[in-house]
Amino acid sequence: MQIIEPLESGKYYHIYNRGINSENIFKENRNHEYFLMLYNKHIDPITETLAWCLLKNHFHLLVRIKTSEEILENQNEDQIKKIILPHQSFGNLFNAYTKAINKGYNRHGTLFERPFKRKLIDNETYLRSVIKYIHYNPVNHGFCKHPIEYPWSSYLTCVSEKPTKLKRERVISLFKNIEDLKNLHNQNEDFDSLEKFLDL
Repeated sequence: MQIIEPLESGKYYHIYNRGINSENIFKENRNHEYFLMLYNKHIDPITETLAWCLLKNHFHLLVRIKTSEEILENQNEDQIKKIILPHQSFGNLFNAYTKAINKGYNRHGTLFERPFKRKLIDNETYLRSVIKYIHYNPVNHGFCKHPIEYPWSSYLTCVSEKPTKLKRERVISLFKNIEDLKNLHNQNEDFDSLEKFLDL
């Protein structure tokens, strides 16, 4: 029986999943945009996001689960104060996205593998490695030669100055500064051992 790691407040997690039977979950650009809109609705209120990447048949997210106090404090005064459990918020995201894809592409049934995968990140070295791994995923899968060329990841946001909900300053501080972040992302890396750990 598979042990499901609970999502605990205040902790960092690498959350990832793929389409059922490796089916494509993002078929065109508007799918990426819709997923991110749903992410903003369901996940932003309960997490801080450090990195993300959406590929054709899978995705990677790196988040810190907010505490109950942080969630309540950021809710509007006219909202009914309530806490949705983190795994339920992710479930709501995946269910809403599945319904939209099923309706839009005349399909039915499950879109994602279940349960969604998650790994606790308990130190900064691991945190840095996962950030680079997520940004390098499109390179490793042959979509581009450098993370900056891929539009559906957080790397472009990390190296820009545009307003963002991404915890860009936190990410940059993990690499010391923006130049170190860019330099480390210019170096190819073998992620085989990390992928074995993730069971990808």
